Amino acid sequence: MPLITVSLRQGTTPQYRRLVSEALHKSMVDVLKIPQDDQFHVFHEVTDDNFVMQPVVFGLRRTSRTLFVQLSFNRRGAEQKAELFRAIVANLKLYADVPEEDVMLVAFETARENWWAAGRVVDPATGYDERMTHLPDLPDLPDLPEVHEVPEEPGR
Repeated sequence: MPLITVSLRQGTTPQYRRLVSEALHKSMVDVLKIPQDDQFHVFHEVTDDNFVMQPVVFGLRRTSRTLFVQLSFNRRGAEQKAELFRAIVANLKLYADVPEEDVMLVAFETARENWWAAGRVVDPATGYDERMTHLPDLPDLPDLPEVHEVPEEPGR
């Protein structure tokens, strides 16, 4: 059950956002093999004052059409994520004419137990929707150590 958040400059049309959404979803279905109806996309349009970036980053010129795309899903292998990133860039160009230089992607992998949605069973052993037919063959992640509150610095 991936969750995608797209940040972009204010003033885009509903049709443009729909095309961006379709490009992202097609990539997720094709590469991650998610069910067709597993689509959760949130668009945040922000003013120019709140969309801060350098016009040239690592030698790549970015335009006012730059998209910041955050992808949240269960653990996937590095190769599958690289394939997903390539598919997203290609589909955004094809569907919405977004130049590859204007696509900034970041994936956040969440633990299985952090996903829940009413009406959908998430298999506690795998963390995937029971309807998924292609599950990655990945080992379990070790449990993370318990996080304790950080003590205040002396004199604060």
